[in-house]
Amino acid sequence: MGNRQSRPWIVSDELWSLIEPLLPKPGPKKAEGRPRVPDRQALCGILFVLHTGIQWEYLPQELGFGSGMTCWRRLAAWNEAGVWDRLHQLLLNELRSKNQLDWERAVIDSSHVRAARRGPKAGPARSTAHGRAASTTSSSTARASRSRCR
Repeated sequence: MGNRQSRPWIVSDELWSLIEPLLPKPGPKKAEGRPRVPDRQALCGILFVLHTGIQWEYLPQELGFGSGMTCWRRLAAWNEAGVWDRLHQLLLNELRSKNQLDWERAVIDSSHVRAARRGPKAGPARSTAHGRAASTTSSSTARASRSRCR
């Protein structure tokens, strides 16, 4: 799992053995047509698009991953089935059991974890200036009159 490949969208046998059991079983085929693209190939196509940033519709057919739309639909179906959350938890558990989690690069903020309780209320902000600052919303000059336009 830890070796970086020259083609990171190719799924190793070791990683595939972890992912495959998490994938939902495909339902019966409703109509005749092309054979279903194998899940492993579709996953490689998904990883290729995510790694390269290419648009789904421009995924090269020559790579053998199926069409971009096939990969996109598979990604959406797996997301709806909760595959990615379960895979994330499985990989964290695997790394934790081997003591390979590197907390030096961990980041957490409100976009990842909901802050359930607010912190203590802050008092009014104290000024660091010696005197009062000029107001930017009001003026010390007389108010302008409001004339009615008819």
